[in-house]
Amino acid sequence: SPECIYWVPGTPERGDPRREIAVSFDDRRRMEDRIYRLRTGYAWSQAPKSRTVRMISNVEVFATSESAFRMVRSNFLISEFRVDGTRFLSGWCGHRFVERAGRWEIQVRQVNLIDCDRNLRNPSIVL
Repeated sequence: SPECIYWVPGTPERGDPRREIAVSFDDRRRMEDRIYRLRTGYAWSQAPKSRTVRMISNVEVFATSESAFRMVRSNFLISEFRVDGTRFLSGWCGHRFVERAGRWEIQVRQVNLIDCDRNLRNPSIVL
């Protein structure tokens, strides 16, 4: 979606991302920049690239009062292997989808890490 938001709260309370610390709070331009760096090799934190496995479970879809929107919630576990070892990231995701021209687009993606308030080594590339 042109006006998409990607948010990883930095506190378990998940307040307002414009007023509280966030692990990541990106708009479309920032996400496009991140994708560019990954594709061109300028994502230095990914040299060498991570090897990852993702498990998604408990997917729930909720209709809203507006037919052009859907809310989706799911749990996740990501295993990332790097030269210095393996780490695990887990939590739940919330997505807001909007229907445009017969297609569903992600408008908001919120990634809620269960340990968001601890020292996280650059998780934004693998989330």
